[in-house]
Amino acid sequence: MRVRIKGDVLCTLLLVIVLCTLLYSLMRSTNNQDTAYYKKSKESKSLVKTGNVKSYLEKPKSMGKTKLLSDDYKSSNEEPKAPTTQPPFDFQLYLRSKDYRNFSLMINQPNKCKRSTTDPFLLIAVKSIVEEFDRRESVRKTWGREGMISGVRVQRVFLLGTPKNKTAVSMWESLMHQESHYYKDILLWDFIDTFFNLTLKEIHFLRWAEEFCANAQFIFKGDADVFVNVENLINYLQNQNASEDLFVGDIINQARPIRSKKSKYYIPETMYGLGLYPPYAGGGGFLMSGITMKKLSQACQEVELFPIDDVFLGMCLQRINLKPVMHVGFKTFGITKPSAAPHMETFNPCFYRDLMVVHSLKPAEIWLMWNLLHGQQLPCSQKQRIKKPFHWKKAKQRVKAVTN
Repeated sequence: MRVRIKGDVLCTLLLVIVLCTLLYSLMRSTNNQDTAYYKKSKESKSLVKTGNVKSYLEKPKSMGKTKLLSDDYKSSNEEPKAPTTQPPFDFQLYLRSKDYRNFSLMINQPNKCKRSTTDPFLLIAVKSIVEEFDRRESVRKTWGREGMISGVRVQRVFLLGTPKNKTAVSMWESLMHQESHYYKDILLWDFIDTFFNLTLKEIHFLRWAEEFCANAQFIFKGDADVFVNVENLINYLQNQNASEDLFVGDIINQARPIRSKKSKYYIPETMYGLGLYPPYAGGGGFLMSGITMKKLSQACQEVELFPIDDVFLGMCLQRINLKPVMHVGFKTFGITKPSAAPHMETFNPCFYRDLMVVHSLKPAEIWLMWNLLHGQQLPCSQKQRIKKPFHWKKAKQRVKAVTN
């Protein structure tokens, strides 16, 4: 009897101990949760007070020490995010190095203007960068074709510098030599091809043209993203005297330096203190005679370099006392839609056939427009041609472009 009582007591004590242990562990975990909740609640309240609710809500939830393998994979294969804003242009560095203007020619075309018995009537020079092979091909196959065009000889060159990030363009130097060997139209200098180095491209091309293509009667210089109606250029130039000065384009007068640091064209007063720029041509494309090219080549060696190439060339024109001529056929800012017809489709060959230069087209658009203009007969009436400014009929009538 005594033995049974002792056994029951021992079992009861063991059960009590186990129950107490379980209750203690449960109470401890509950207290931890309450403490974490209190901290989290306190953090959220402080964030509400400081106005950082959004950052709190967007804060990733912690998963403790557990880490998924997929997280390691994503972090190792994720591309670094590009900076949202471009770093400001280093004007001090530019000012320190701008007096150096003699860069070597890595790829030359010394016989470009000597291959034929007849001198080139028109030399086409196109600004390009190494990466834009598709744009160069579009120009070669369309408006930039070499040979006899409208009864005169046309030659072509592309103007390039070295890429800013050489590692991003695999085997770029070998590719450029192969492209030059095949097309014989690449001019490559060893300065870095950036926006503010386009002035270097300007003076080096003028120097090259004076040395290797002095027999060209006229020069067209433009961008790779323009459409050029070469037949219209030639028709215009055949009425001009190559032995006289000529500089024609979309001329910008009374332009003021931009002082906003956010602008791509920002120029501090320490670099240019005057209130107005001299008249200059929009860089999308312009024409000049051979005699003007030679004068500009000499003048640009004497004018202090300026980071905006269009304005810099205007300074060189000012030095030789030559006033550039405005021509309505140069649309270096694109074809502007008339306010009376905001839904009008301007990408129309009936508009393009009377123009000379239209800026900001994609390679496919250049190819398409050239083929439309040189294909079958265009269904354009005389009223749709735009030799003169637009005149619009009254409202609620069908809107058409008319000429007097």
